[in-house]
Amino acid sequence: MSLPFEALAAAVQGNCDISDAAFARDMTLCNYLLAMREYFCWAQGLPPGREPDRAAVGAWIAARERRWDALDDAEYAPLPLPSGPADPFAVEAINAVLATEGWVYGAAVGRFGKPHFFLGRLARSERREGIDVVEVGREVARDIEAAPASLAAGRIVLRGEAFERWLWSSARSWDRAHESGPMRAALAAYGYEADPARAIAAMAAAQRETLLLHELGEHAAGRMLGEPWEAYLRSRTDRRAALSARAVRDLLADCLVTLPAIADRKCEASLHFWFATFDGLRREFFPELTQAYGEICRRGDWQALVTACRDGRERWAQVARALVQDAAAPQ
Repeated sequence: MSLPFEALAAAVQGNCDISDAAFARDMTLCNYLLAMREYFCWAQGLPPGREPDRAAVGAWIAARERRWDALDDAEYAPLPLPSGPADPFAVEAINAVLATEGWVYGAAVGRFGKPHFFLGRLARSERREGIDVVEVGREVARDIEAAPASLAAGRIVLRGEAFERWLWSSARSWDRAHESGPMRAALAAYGYEADPARAIAAMAAAQRETLLLHELGEHAAGRMLGEPWEAYLRSRTDRRAALSARAVRDLLADCLVTLPAIADRKCEASLHFWFATFDGLRREFFPELTQAYGEICRRGDWQALVTACRDGRERWAQVARALVQDAAAPQ
């Protein structure tokens, strides 16, 4: 029996729209507008880096919001497969069918309970440290937030198209601000000012490894902390508490794997790229990393980063366990 591809893609995109209808407008206004601009570019098939027409973006956002209004209280639809309708969250079973056709499907619950879905072409697959790694190329269905990398059910998914679009968006933001700092240094490492398109393509290819290292760190952190930590994460309903918990986990993951690997290789381009994304609560919680980055930039001294990671592994594991214990204690 052949795969009903058009119906499948429509069903996945429909579930994306239902999720966005329920959650997208909870974003801050600035983040919402930036995300919708990028979403428009993807939906219209504009090449990464192409500037969209502002009036067209505005009209598209209005139309998209009208569609969302019509989806209030809609239920996520099963996906049509040759064997019959499939639960949209039965990721392993669905991918077992799609793999033979060269497609990859994703469904996971992200921050603040928002479900994320996508359907894309399989670009390549491999195993790293006993974990399946799947890289997705062109995507035919997705929601407003396309995370460049994720870890779910023991599998790492890298979304190449989403990552390259994210890099273009970040580069444009730096162009407008003309600020110095790690993003400028990361872009300069790839010759962005001389040839932006070539630089972004090279950066996307090279920094795929940094994305992968972080997800390997997430896997290592999960094994270290166990199911009590995962249950704690799922139980956080307060936005600040949820963000704080995820920041702690991210710091532990990067102190375990990502930053030690970068320091071991002394890869300055990856160092700049990682610190370009080091913001928010993570930066607030662990200023020692910013100090270590400064030592490398000023004096080429990588030992400060090695020391910060060693201390961070112990600190953030202890913090995570204390959060779990406090949550479990009688009130």
